[in-house]
Amino acid sequence: MVGFGDFQPLCNWTPSYTWCNLFYRQLSDRSPGTLQGLSRESQSAPVGVNPQCGIPRVGHDGSISNIANIVACGVSFLVVAALIYLCHRRKAAVGRWELRTFLVIYLVTLPIQIVTNGSLLPQGSMGLVVLTAIHAGLVVALFWILLANAIVATQWVEDGTMASIAPLSIIALILFGGTLYISLDIALGVTQTIGGLSNPPESIRSIPLFVLTSIWPPVAAILYLAFMTYIVLHVLNETRPMWYYLLSTILFVLAQLAWFLLGRVICRGSNQKVDGSFIATLLETASVGMLFLAWRSITEETWDDGFDY
Repeated sequence: MVGFGDFQPLCNWTPSYTWCNLFYRQLSDRSPGTLQGLSRESQSAPVGVNPQCGIPRVGHDGSISNIANIVACGVSFLVVAALIYLCHRRKAAVGRWELRTFLVIYLVTLPIQIVTNGSLLPQGSMGLVVLTAIHAGLVVALFWILLANAIVATQWVEDGTMASIAPLSIIALILFGGTLYISLDIALGVTQTIGGLSNPPESIRSIPLFVLTSIWPPVAAILYLAFMTYIVLHVLNETRPMWYYLLSTILFVLAQLAWFLLGRVICRGSNQKVDGSFIATLLETASVGMLFLAWRSITEETWDDGFDY
């Protein structure tokens, strides 16, 4: 039976599922006998724990790493950097600082993602564990900042002021630090409380990490959409921006489907050369792009310098 918080199905069925890096280290230290098949040799093991299909580490079995997702992250980096520049130029727009913070954090996750699910570092290595923990913390903080953007859009607090920046930053740091600690504790087992070995070991279970990485992001996204739907349709009485938000939501959902449903199919079809992660990355970046267009659409009346992007 699969229990709430069990990562075994995700790490077994989903190629390049990033958070599995934390459990591989835990198992290799405390229950190495549970690592079988592709996960047996840490120097060549793909991302995952006993995955049914995975991209071997670069240099092993002819692997050139998760090259498709590396390229997707590189393209996404350039796109998001351009969005940050355009966001910075809209100096009169409401929520400019908050949206720019969201974009910057998403930008930072992209090069980290290259390492954490790119099959570049040996599984179980300290460098991979630390970067994965940082990656998890950034993702959790990212979705709080997404939700905070919607809260700021209600104008309960004035955007770009300390009343907005201080709570946004403090909560983001708390979420980042808490997730970082939980992630490192899972991998290294420092306290034996959060990161204690799962029973049975192969269930690789962590309710806190599961809630933070699997439950919190969609909940934050749904709340964001609910807030923005109210603001756009009832406060601003507009419809065009809503199409951008809906398209962004659709792209985000498609990204998750590509990751979890297409990943193994693509991995097997390509003979372990690529998986669905690159499609997910491109779709997620497209979703972020739609969020920017929606924001620009609801703030364009405040822009009066003649520029039209």
